[in-house]
Amino acid sequence: QVQLVESGGGLVQAGGSLRLSCAASRRTFGTYAVGWFRQAPGKEREFVAAISRSGGNTDYKDSVKGRFTISRDNAENTVYLQMNSLKPEDTAVYYCARAYGISWPPDEYDYWGQGTQVTVSS
Repeated sequence: QVQLVESGGGLVQAGGSLRLSCAASRRTFGTYAVGWFRQAPGKEREFVAAISRSGGNTDYKDSVKGRFTISRDNAENTVYLQMNSLKPEDTAVYYCARAYGISWPPDEYDYWGQGTQVTVSS
């Protein structure tokens, strides 16, 4: 069983930055793609970004392109989401999850973290 633990969320003003981390409990983490999702109150969970096993391929939701950067350090079993130029509409609980390849549907991911709250004030 894999445990994923997100951290780095918090309250930030619009235009600010946060870096989220997703730490895995297993060394095999590097054999899976990892995605970041978010869920705002009253809304469905949505894809934000994903990174391939090696880190060589990434994909982003259009609204975060140019502002968010996903990266990974397989030696540390950790995936990061650097979020710059944050907007109030980025406010949500952010989750990381594991999949066999980069994919958008949440159903393609089998293990999830508990989430970390990101709140962007205007």
